[in-house]
Amino acid sequence: MNNEVVLESAGTLHGQLQRGLGRAARRAADKPGAGEYVFDCVRRDPRWDHQCEARGLYYARLVVDLELPTGPIAEHMFDSADHADPDDWRVQLALDVLADLVRLSRREAATPLREYAEDGAHWFDALDALVALRDPALTEGMDGLVDARYDDDALDSLVRGPDNPVIESWAARRPRIRAALARRPEAGRPRRPVTTKPGRSERTETELLEIARRRDDEAVAAIFELGRRRASVLLDLAEELLPQRPSRWGGAVCRALRDYGPEALPRARSWATSHNGCEDMALRILARYGTRQDIPLLMSELRDALHRRDWADAADPIEGLGRLRAGEAVPLLKTAWTESTYAYLRPRVLTALTRTAPHTAESYTVEGLWDCEEGVRGIAAQTAPLTSETRVRLQRLHHDTAEEADVRAAAAARLI
Repeated sequence: MNNEVVLESAGTLHGQLQRGLGRAARRAADKPGAGEYVFDCVRRDPRWDHQCEARGLYYARLVVDLELPTGPIAEHMFDSADHADPDDWRVQLALDVLADLVRLSRREAATPLREYAEDGAHWFDALDALVALRDPALTEGMDGLVDARYDDDALDSLVRGPDNPVIESWAARRPRIRAALARRPEAGRPRRPVTTKPGRSERTETELLEIARRRDDEAVAAIFELGRRRASVLLDLAEELLPQRPSRWGGAVCRALRDYGPEALPRARSWATSHNGCEDMALRILARYGTRQDIPLLMSELRDALHRRDWADAADPIEGLGRLRAGEAVPLLKTAWTESTYAYLRPRVLTALTRTAPHTAESYTVEGLWDCEEGVRGIAAQTAPLTSETRVRLQRLHHDTAEEADVRAAAAARLI
C-alpha cells in the first residue's frame, strides 16, 4: 500500500480533515464520502510533526459520529508492508485512534490492538496503548507476552509512572513484573536536593564568562549563572555560540536568555536585522517582550514564514503580534489558521485572534470546540459564545472521559 501523504487544499473537506480543523468535523456528517477521507487520514498520517500534533481523538470521534467500522484501520495495521516498512510512525496514528475509540466506549477496537500487540512489527507501541487504557479486562492473558519480550530495563520503564491496575494485575502473576514494581521509586518520595558547586555565585561575570567559553560540563552551569544574573556578557556569548552549529552550550544560552526581559530588546533588535545567526533568538525575545515599534518586523517575519509555508518559523511572530494586539495581523492570522498543516500552531493563532479581534475570533472559537488540538479546544471552551449548538458541544466535552482534564474543566466552568 502506498502511504505517501498528498496534502489536499485547505478549501476541501479532505484537506481540512488532514489539518484536523474543527470545521471539517462539524460538516463531515453531511458530506458523502467523508468516512473514506477519515480512513485515508489514518492510513496516511498527515501530521507535519508527529511528536507534537494530536489527531487520535479527533479521528476517533469522527469514526463514532459517522458510525464507521474499525476494519479498515485494522487492515492498514496488518498490511503486508508492516514488517518491511522502515517508517517508525506507520501505524502510530492507527493505534492512537483505536485506543481513543475504546475510551469512547467502542470496546471492539481493543481486539485489533491486542492482535497487533501479539503479531505486529510495532507491538511495543500497541502494548503501551493497551496499558495506558488502565483496564485489566482488555489485557487479560498478555502478561506472558510481556514477561517473554521485555528485559529488565524495559520492565522498569513499563512500570514507571502512576499506579496502573493493568501492571498490578500482571505483577500478581509474574515475579519479574512484581520485582520491577518493587524497584520503582516511591511516588512522592523527596528527591535529593540538587546542590551547586560552592563558590559559583561568588565568581565575577568575567570569571564566569571565561568558564562558559571552555565548553565543558562546568560551562553549562556558568551560562545558567550568568542568565540568573541577567548579565549583559551572556548576550556577547550568544553572538559567539549561536551562529555555530547547534550544541549543548548554544542550547544552554538560549534557555538562559529566555527570561531576560525587556533589557535584552536593544540587542534583539540588532540581531533581527543583522543576519548574524542570532535571528531565531531575537524573534523569541521580541515575541515575548517587544513593543509596538517591533510590529512591522514581526509582520514581515510572519508574512515571509507563511509564504515559505514554514509553520515553525511562524510561531514566534504570531505569539508576539497577539501579545501586542496588532490588528493589522488579523488577515495573516486567519490565513495561518486555515492553511497551516502544523496543528500545534493553532492554539497560538487562536490566542492571537481573541486578543487582536475578539469579534472576528468568535467564529474561530466556535470551530475550535471541534479542533484536533487540546490547546485549541481549551481556549475555545473558555471563550466561544454560548449558543444552543455550543452548549451541546460543551456538554459533550465536559462529560467525555476521553477528553483532556483541563478541557473538561473549562467546559464545565462555562456551563455553570
